[in-house]
Amino acid sequence: MKSISKRDKENIWHPLTQHKRSPEALGIVRAKGSILYDESGREYIDGIASWYTAMYGHCNPHIIDKVVHQMQKLDHVIFTGFTHEPAVKLAEELLKILPKNQNKLFFSDNGSTATEIGIKMALQYHFNHGKPRNVLLAFEEGFHGDTFGAMSVSGLSVYNGPFEDFFLDVERIPIPNSNNIEGILKNLSSLLSENSIAAFIYEPLVQGAAGMKMYEPAELDKILSFLKDNGVVLIADEVMTGFGKTGKNFASDYTHIKPDIICLSKALTAGLMPMAATSCTLKIFEAFYSDEVGKGFFHGHTYTANPLACTAALAGIQLLSSIDIQNNIQRIISQHKNFQNRIKSHPKIASTRQCGVIIALDLDVPMARYGNLRDKLYQSFMDKGVFLRPLGNTIYILPPFTISVEELNKIYKTIIEVIDQLISK
Repeated sequence: MKSISKRDKENIWHPLTQHKRSPEALGIVRAKGSILYDESGREYIDGIASWYTAMYGHCNPHIIDKVVHQMQKLDHVIFTGFTHEPAVKLAEELLKILPKNQNKLFFSDNGSTATEIGIKMALQYHFNHGKPRNVLLAFEEGFHGDTFGAMSVSGLSVYNGPFEDFFLDVERIPIPNSNNIEGILKNLSSLLSENSIAAFIYEPLVQGAAGMKMYEPAELDKILSFLKDNGVVLIADEVMTGFGKTGKNFASDYTHIKPDIICLSKALTAGLMPMAATSCTLKIFEAFYSDEVGKGFFHGHTYTANPLACTAALAGIQLLSSIDIQNNIQRIISQHKNFQNRIKSHPKIASTRQCGVIIALDLDVPMARYGNLRDKLYQSFMDKGVFLRPLGNTIYILPPFTISVEELNKIYKTIIEVIDQLISK
């Protein structure tokens, strides 16, 4: 019988893959905790929680039990004109842990649609007030998804090149630091006088796809305050940063100025099912609340607020709020700090940075984002039983909250062994 990998090759087109130069996809048959198991019986520590989703470990029994119970009562129902307990309860519990200015939730399917919805809300907010604005503001090298609005505000041409002629109108600014913040504010003043800027979308504190680039909340607050004073809608893309990864429930918890709209997905359902949510303030919602049908928000997905996905999300919030998970988060942060102190003086490391359970190391060598050396790093990690996906010359770890001390130490040890083996000075 053919392997899963060979059968896959005959039929499937994978994301972010140039199939002519990529090896066969690895067949994974099961997962538990922090470990992935392939069809030949090999084990791999999932050092990035499968794209930052399975934060409570794979096949978490608490989440599975809740979803199994729910699927015996209500599997799915249309969410236009109907509602159900899992959605209502999730909204109640999610709004308890979101920044206090958030009042309404709009459910969808994935991170890209969460940001797409946020962008559409912001544009229609101004339109409904009779004062349309058509320009969006975003950080350089941001990443917000693969649908057209989300691509428009993303700044990574490796993903978006063929489609850029079709994008929305976007202005870009660099991520702030103590040296450039005054220049950014001056530039914003000029941009606001020349453009009708509707919204600013940003990844708070950590730009994931850009290589886990990090910046301080104090500088972000200055930008947010300036834009808020000028009527610009603030959209925080917390698809990656949300649900404890930065050390707080949300990266926006670190800023004094809170966003008008927050985009959520990935760890929302703990990696068990696809789902997203876009939250907003009452001020945003009220711009759509009208006797005029056309002022409503006419956006919808077939599986909006799927009861099973809502149940998985509820179970995830219960775990996030638990003492055990909060203690684990603090333990991982401490382990990362110790590793960072050890590795930062390594001759083959150019720089290191950490935010919560996210740690990133830049290698002291130029490297293409999907070049041969990057591919060798990836395969070398896999050969040693560790799943990491370097972003160019950036190696990062974003593990499940349930990862053990020993598993995390093996990741650290493997990184050192691989860079010593592959990176010459």
